[in-house]
Amino acid sequence: MALGPRLEFRQGQSLVITPQLQQAIKLLQLNNLELQAFVEAELEKNPLLQRDEAEVEVEAPAPATESYAVDAVPDGAAAADMDGGASDTHADASPGERDSGETGTEPTGGQIDWSKAGRGGSFEGDEGLDSAPGREKSLWEHLHEQLAVAGLPTADQAIAGVLIDAVDEGGYLRAEIDEVAGRLGCPAERVEGVLSVIQGFEPAGVACRDVRECLMLQLKDRNRYDPAMAALLDNLDLLARRDLPNLKRLCGVDDEDLREMIAEVRALTPRPGAAFSTGETAQTVVPDVHVREGMGGLWHVELNAETLPRVLVDQRYHARISGGARSDQDKTFVSDCLSSANWLVKSLDQRAKTILKVSSEIVRQQDSFLAFGVEHLRPLNLKTVADAIGMHESTVSRVTSNKYIATPRGVFELKFFFTSAIASTGGGEAHSAQSVRHKIRQLIDGESRESEVLSDDALVDILKAAGVDIARRTVAKYREALKIPSSVERRRRLRELA
Repeated sequence: MALGPRLEFRQGQSLVITPQLQQAIKLLQLNNLELQAFVEAELEKNPLLQRDEAEVEVEAPAPATESYAVDAVPDGAAAADMDGGASDTHADASPGERDSGETGTEPTGGQIDWSKAGRGGSFEGDEGLDSAPGREKSLWEHLHEQLAVAGLPTADQAIAGVLIDAVDEGGYLRAEIDEVAGRLGCPAERVEGVLSVIQGFEPAGVACRDVRECLMLQLKDRNRYDPAMAALLDNLDLLARRDLPNLKRLCGVDDEDLREMIAEVRALTPRPGAAFSTGETAQTVVPDVHVREGMGGLWHVELNAETLPRVLVDQRYHARISGGARSDQDKTFVSDCLSSANWLVKSLDQRAKTILKVSSEIVRQQDSFLAFGVEHLRPLNLKTVADAIGMHESTVSRVTSNKYIATPRGVFELKFFFTSAIASTGGGEAHSAQSVRHKIRQLIDGESRESEVLSDDALVDILKAAGVDIARRTVAKYREALKIPSSVERRRRLRELA
């Protein structure tokens, strides 16, 4: 067989992700404040961009007959645009770039995995959006990380998320328990129980409601809270006035003990969240989407027009300066500015439509929560939403990151509505993790004799007979999260009681 050079032509398809396309993808995960800053930077360096000062209202189609998102999903061609039609969004792109867009009309075009898109340059070739220096972990991120491993039921996790978001930078809870309970549609006692769990997180003293509770939580963490300390904390005003004789009498201690107690209190911090302060000014959460209830129980979903940057391409100025450009360098600069400006305007429009489409589907899936409260959160994951709207999971993940939605029950991050699910053995509707935990607790609470103690394997058999497809390790994890001892320990306790 002779070896030699030859020419071959092969036809194939490949995904071409240019720096500009990467930048458009990254715009999806920016929150409204980051997006405003990015657009301001582009306005400063691109002379062909200008602000649209005209008052623009978000147009909504006529109400539909569904009981959800009636203002959210346009019909006809507009619905296809919301999924990033290649012919519209990438009109100025190369053929390879057009093939890479997500489309809602062609099944093969809407399932592109953007998760492997790397860093890209900015519209003018500067450093990308990922080039910002690293920052310290915030108090809220630290608390949410602990919440993720706390093993709370789904509904309690939702309540805890609302409470954590109400903690200020000093570590104090700035929300009333009754107000949170009323907003989420659950008993105040349940909110109090969840708050007690959060108050066990690090740093000690977090989620307190006043200075006394803050110091009390820190003393409990050090195992130094006793009746004498309780009396001292009840009379902090006397300590501030240095009225030591009265303090000694109220606490029932001698001079030496009182000095030690005062020294311990002074070693505590009245601002447990101060250690996580990064020096940045706390920003008020501004929702990206509004949901309101309409006639007949319908839910209207609309973008918050105040948070959407409005920019235009100044075609008149482009005509003036392009006509006066003489050198090739000047012509290249004007051409690059026009391409960058057009791309930014289209990317912002596509971003807004995608956020609206994802938010509308989330509202459709979680309408029971909006109507009846936190107990009615349904199991939901990224794939369910992505399949329903014809997008990839990575796109939905980017859209729901750092985006907030204002509902009649309060302002929530879009990721708040995603909850875990347990599959059904019969292929029916999935069970929420919260309901499975409740069943496990009910079964164990029904044990009254040593012979009735259920092992984890027995619990799995009972749950599978009830239609819950669950593994033994999952049962063990849920049991431990509920603070229920093993079957061996429960059997020993029943034997001792007998």
